[in-house]
Amino acid sequence: MNVDKFPVNDHDMYHAHVYFEQETVTFATMLCEKAAHLFGLSMGRVHRRKIGPHPKWSCQIIFTSNDFNMLIPWLENERNGLTVFVHAVTGNNLKDHTDMAYWLGKPQDLNLSIFKADA
Repeated sequence: MNVDKFPVNDHDMYHAHVYFEQETVTFATMLCEKAAHLFGLSMGRVHRRKIGPHPKWSCQIIFTSNDFNMLIPWLENERNGLTVFVHAVTGNNLKDHTDMAYWLGKPQDLNLSIFKADA
């Protein structure tokens, strides 16, 4: 996993997962809503439980390479200490969540066992 690299715009599609907890759910929700509104992006549900490989509650923002150079610096500046997991969407979930994965903030351990079928 690219734990030391700032996200790189090398792919067509991306997801950004904003991680939060009970204490930060309001801020995280507003952050995702604001990003969706400002950049005309799709925002997923605000999950108040762990879902998929994610070790914390999260909300997903779907974006493309065309949005990347505006969204990523904005998220880095606005995240207020929240961790944001950014990964490519290529169709290979395991590689997307490892080789093509980047972090804004503190990296987290993902539950990659759900992707064993992709290996």
